[in-house]
Amino acid sequence: MTTYKASRRSFLLSSLGLTAAQIIRIPVAEPLTVGQVIDRIKANVGISWREQTVDNLIMGTREQEVKRIATTMMATLEVLQRAAAKGVNLVITHEPTYFSHQDRTEPVEQDALYQYKRDFIQKHGLAIFHFHDHWHGRRPDGIATGMIRELGWEKNADPQQPKLFTFEETSLARFARSMESKLNIRTMRVVGDPNLRVKRVMASWGNVSLMPGIPYLAQADVLVVGETHEWELVEYVQDAIASGQKKALIILGHLVSEQAGMKYCAEWLKEFIREAPIEFIPSVEPFWRPDKPVR
Repeated sequence: MTTYKASRRSFLLSSLGLTAAQIIRIPVAEPLTVGQVIDRIKANVGISWREQTVDNLIMGTREQEVKRIATTMMATLEVLQRAAAKGVNLVITHEPTYFSHQDRTEPVEQDALYQYKRDFIQKHGLAIFHFHDHWHGRRPDGIATGMIRELGWEKNADPQQPKLFTFEETSLARFARSMESKLNIRTMRVVGDPNLRVKRVMASWGNVSLMPGIPYLAQADVLVVGETHEWELVEYVQDAIASGQKKALIILGHLVSEQAGMKYCAEWLKEFIREAPIEFIPSVEPFWRPDKPVR
């Protein structure tokens, strides 16, 4: 009886052109690792990887299996809590996790909040990759691409100067309200005459210092930034206006001035990572106005 069954099985396999060895050797997909994701980012970002960079694996290991990926502007504790609740175990953040650009932990090692955040990350098995320098270094800049898309400014961009945009003439107040609405900003600040006629706009996302703020402002009616030192560029713009120049400054807030760039990053990652789900988790704007408190 046993011989008969074995012969019958062999007959069926041979009739299908298969052997028992072929059945056993069905390939099994290898799990995607954190290291592989980072290596693919390096291969696809389009520029050489720098020796000195803040773009590093901040938490976790390269060997860790990736189950779900999220991009975010800033890896705040609130963002990480939402990521963990979604089953994400690799977070790609544009800004630092530990409160300094270089993610240096030495100054805060004895701080209770740092320890709480570190322990939360470890408890939930999160890997965190800081992706700042090379996302900006990409051509075109990944953050700028996402922001321009979010605002719908593609047709207004100057092909020779990627930070410069030309619009149909409008008032400064109306232009600022349009940006506020499109980016859902709670605490935008504006320096300048609300009735100033605006046509040429220079936008520099994130932090902008006095230099290159001054030459940027010289090329446009209004300069849009994420943040700047108030005793430097803000003071300069105020003095420019007092001297009779028709200039203005719009300050969005650092987070909201780059957030859409990491939304775009999630779309970009999907072009070469298909083994794990990828999503964007927005960071919450930290500020609110007294007349419109956060509920």
